[in-house]
Amino acid sequence: MEQKVGQDTREITFIEKVIFINRVTKVTKGGKNMGFSALVVVGDGQSRVGFALGKANEVAEAIKKGIKRAKKNLVTIKRTETSIGHEVIGKFGAVQVFLKPAAKGTGVIASSPVRAICECVGIHDILTKILKKSTNPINVVKATMQGLESLKG
Repeated sequence: MEQKVGQDTREITFIEKVIFINRVTKVTKGGKNMGFSALVVVGDGQSRVGFALGKANEVAEAIKKGIKRAKKNLVTIKRTETSIGHEVIGKFGAVQVFLKPAAKGTGVIASSPVRAICECVGIHDILTKILKKSTNPINVVKATMQGLESLKG
């Protein structure tokens, strides 16, 4: 049993949230083939977060794939103690997400995809609003991540 000097041996615990599960069907000559895609957000609660879409023939397998992929795509978000530093608008496709810092004790005022990302990042006080009509969870997550990544330190 070897232990390298200077390395931390603690295991990082991740917060894993499933945002959306979609059932898809491919019609073939032999019949219908069912499949599932799962949108998953993973974070450490300390400003690192990632998201991914896992696809498989079973729901549990799709979720596992999504979690594994999301852990590979972690990004660090600049934030204050419990909120973000300034107002920002995240854009992706037809979706615009407005993110506004809130006073301590306000809580997370957001839709479920945005709430999941904020909880995984460790943001406890924030006000959000989806400005455009589209509420596609995949695009909302991508717009939120784009907005959070564009925060200045």
